[in-house]
Amino acid sequence: MSERIYYELLLTALSLITGGWLMAVYDGFRFLRILIRHNSLFVGIEDFFYWIYAGGAVFMLLYEQNNGAFRFYAVAGVFLGMVFYDRFVSRFFFRCLKKIHKWFKMITKGVLTR
Repeated sequence: MSERIYYELLLTALSLITGGWLMAVYDGFRFLRILIRHNSLFVGIEDFFYWIYAGGAVFMLLYEQNNGAFRFYAVAGVFLGMVFYDRFVSRFFFRCLKKIHKWFKMITKGVLTR
């Protein structure tokens, strides 16, 4: 295969990884919202800054890896990476985090009631 095809495959892989990373960061926000209750104003502010970060991450991916040229498949790769992470990794990960949170609440309630 030519060097250009390897480059395109690398860009696709980086796009998928970037999408997964962006969803992992958003899962961090979601877990934080479980730990600490937020009202809708703070959720909106967090989401605003998250989407600025996400836009910057995608822009940097395109800028550094593709000299700023817009490639639809790179953006689609970010989207597919997000969907893949959400459907396969996030569901399992989030279920585990919720169980850990319940377990932690039970332990702290037991310690505090003594």
